[in-house]
Amino acid sequence: MSVKSLKDLPVEVGVVYEGERIRGPDMYIELGGPKSDYKFELALVKDEKDVEDGKVSVVGKDIGDFDEGSRVPFGVLIEVYGKEIEKDLEGILERRVHDFINYIHGMMHLNQRYDIWCRVSKDAKSSGLKLEDVGAALILLYKQEYSFIDKIQITLITDEQEVKKHREGALKAYEARDERIRGMKDEEVDVFYGCSLCQSFAPNHICIVSPQRISLCGALSWLDCRASAKIDPDGPNFPVEKGECLDEMKGEFSGINEVIEEYSHGSNEKIYMYSMFDYPHTSCGCFEAIAFYLPEVDGIGMVDRNFKGTAVNGLKFSTMAGQTGGGEQSVGFLGFGVLWMQSDKFFKADGGWNRIVWMPSYLKEKAKDHIPGDVYDKIPTEKEITEIGDLKNYLQEKNHPVVARWVEEEEVEEEKEESIPAYEAGEVPVVTAPAMTVPGGGGIKLILINAKIYADKVIIKKVE
Repeated sequence: MSVKSLKDLPVEVGVVYEGERIRGPDMYIELGGPKSDYKFELALVKDEKDVEDGKVSVVGKDIGDFDEGSRVPFGVLIEVYGKEIEKDLEGILERRVHDFINYIHGMMHLNQRYDIWCRVSKDAKSSGLKLEDVGAALILLYKQEYSFIDKIQITLITDEQEVKKHREGALKAYEARDERIRGMKDEEVDVFYGCSLCQSFAPNHICIVSPQRISLCGALSWLDCRASAKIDPDGPNFPVEKGECLDEMKGEFSGINEVIEEYSHGSNEKIYMYSMFDYPHTSCGCFEAIAFYLPEVDGIGMVDRNFKGTAVNGLKFSTMAGQTGGGEQSVGFLGFGVLWMQSDKFFKADGGWNRIVWMPSYLKEKAKDHIPGDVYDKIPTEKEITEIGDLKNYLQEKNHPVVARWVEEEEVEEEKEESIPAYEAGEVPVVTAPAMTVPGGGGIKLILINAKIYADKVIIKKVE
């Protein structure tokens, strides 16, 4: 297929369509996504002889060959050659698939790596859009964006067995990339990096990537962002001077706060890099996993997007994703990249692994080498606990470290009760609550975070 211009394609292509959402009623087919077990996208730097410039290969059925409403395994393989291209750029080139597919009118792309989720609209199918057109658009967009790409070929796969086979190789490639960043410390660098790739979906969100905190999507490390900023200074990745360290435990830095306020258009004034409370890092929607606060046990649970069941708080991943994303600071919910679990900055300010009280079994197994040995067997999964009402007893029986926090809180509450002052008539008390607001099971538990309430009277009634 020889396409010399985006105008030659059956649908329009441009940045104006970035952020287009394709809802269920408007969808013709879904490529990848949560209901498909096999999906991936992978960019590889190859030798010149291994790349046929401009070639688009489709392995499996095309868009029009599927019935309306089909959910299809999907793989995207991008192979490039360039005299100036280093292997470190693979992650950056791969992540741009998110942008470029979203430029195609009638297509939607979410997530990354082994979690991609694409949709094709009914209108795009009616216009004659084929996977070959998608590949051609990607080739043109890559060459427009990166002049150092001398040759590029793209393979789009919908055959389940072929997707499965290539996905295994992709997983090994991801692991090799992630290995490069291990051992680096946030304290060893003066610069973190920002990523604005997802602002089309969450205008007030900006991702801050450090050596010990991978991007929320899990696709970009500090090294990836550094390479991206170097080759494309006006691109989505840019250096952020850390500035003064305002709180080492929480991970608050003056330079980061300035960037957060600027890129959130004033909506957020600061973030804590190592905490999910008070001023958590914002999220768009591409995060690999979600951490959620459980006030019933003062602990943190977590779930990733591959978990098909209901978490211990009674919510599915998709439900919590709506609360977590959108670029808002949602205290009690935090999106994060799974690789962050390997960092000693993982919820450093909140107690780290000593605060984790529930997670899916396969995610626990994946993090096994990074969970302290004296805590590992005390963290329940869906195999041991499925109801929030059973969680507290389990943690007590296992003597989970979080239990010690309950004793401390009870002692603090007793001290507060003993020191409550009497108020004169007409005097308005100030109530300060150090915790947070989260719905609990079996009714409503209302706790406020660092809030001051001025009121003559507060009445809370249960609505029957």
